[in-house]
Amino acid sequence: MTSQNQADVLIIGAGIVGLAHALACAKRGLKVVVFERNPQAIGASIRNFGMVWPVGQPLGPLGDRALNSRQIWLELSAQAGFHAEKAGSLHLAYRKDEMAVLEEFVSIRASTHSVALLTPNQVLEKSPAVVKEGLLGALWSSTEVIVDPREAIAKLPDYLSKAYGVTFKFGTVVTSIADRVAIAGGEQWRGDRIFVCSGADFETLYPQHYAKSGITKVKLQMMRTAPQPNNWRLGAALCGGLTLTHYSAFADCPSLPALKERIAKETPYFPEWGIHVMMSQNGLGELIIGDTHEYGWCPHPFDRADLNNYILNYLKGFVQPPSLDIAQTWHGVYAKLPGSTELILHPESGVTIVNALSGAGMTLSFGLAEETISEIYSTSR
Repeated sequence: MTSQNQADVLIIGAGIVGLAHALACAKRGLKVVVFERNPQAIGASIRNFGMVWPVGQPLGPLGDRALNSRQIWLELSAQAGFHAEKAGSLHLAYRKDEMAVLEEFVSIRASTHSVALLTPNQVLEKSPAVVKEGLLGALWSSTEVIVDPREAIAKLPDYLSKAYGVTFKFGTVVTSIADRVAIAGGEQWRGDRIFVCSGADFETLYPQHYAKSGITKVKLQMMRTAPQPNNWRLGAALCGGLTLTHYSAFADCPSLPALKERIAKETPYFPEWGIHVMMSQNGLGELIIGDTHEYGWCPHPFDRADLNNYILNYLKGFVQPPSLDIAQTWHGVYAKLPGSTELILHPESGVTIVNALSGAGMTLSFGLAEETISEIYSTSR
């Protein structure tokens, strides 16, 4: 084994979780090598809204982690040169049970000063796209940031290489790890620490540990419009009442069970397919729309037009942008551990698996990486 095939830290996976851990390690002066099996990251990290979404996290450690991630995103945007918009978000209410949940949520979070209830007229000042007819009000949150994940995930490796000397080995599959040695593209690499951040790939490295964990995969369907005409901007990221049933931040609202019951009775296909409807806009002016949630180790490889139509029909009830001409549709697959916010395992000495941020990778990865790396290196010295 030659000296150039050694590093302080080896990271498997160049998605957002791997990049976040590469940054956290490199900032501590560690020599980092990142391996990515594809020529570029193409998984769930580039197939999402690009929403950094602290409002969806409960108060406490997760909320603090999300806000820490938000700050890191803003710093990286300035340094690496990708678009990040401090857009904030609006949860729109058109039914009394939706408004009740929003009122309870604001009451619970009154001390945070980042959320407020808005009147219909105030809502339109935040976004010109909102359908005013039937609007009762909205939850405004100032903390949400929108990036284009395709742009950000593509630019971060170059930035990490130039700013911190991180080495990236794209198109290089790590096929095995033992005794702190990874076999990568047929070569041996030794690392004092190895982090496996391989997303929905449960099959290549430590499959027995994944199988025992209870982890699963989640397939989501999403869409993107062409750029909006005349440089039109959406303003705040938007979502409807369905989203209140999706994020754990709303779990303590007393009116939430009644809202869920009404949705299940009136539109059972929404909970059946885990549909909640959101919209963001990237720096190119494209609107990002989604999404669905299909669970299982082997998600169906074919997308369903009817599910996209459910999303679009619901969306039109609260959003009227200049154009909803769909330019692209796709699906992504991410890892989820039911009942947990992440999966961290230590399958052997010096090796840490970090996975299953449950669709909140953009919101939580940078904060989680700071916590994980601080804990590992503070206890190892």
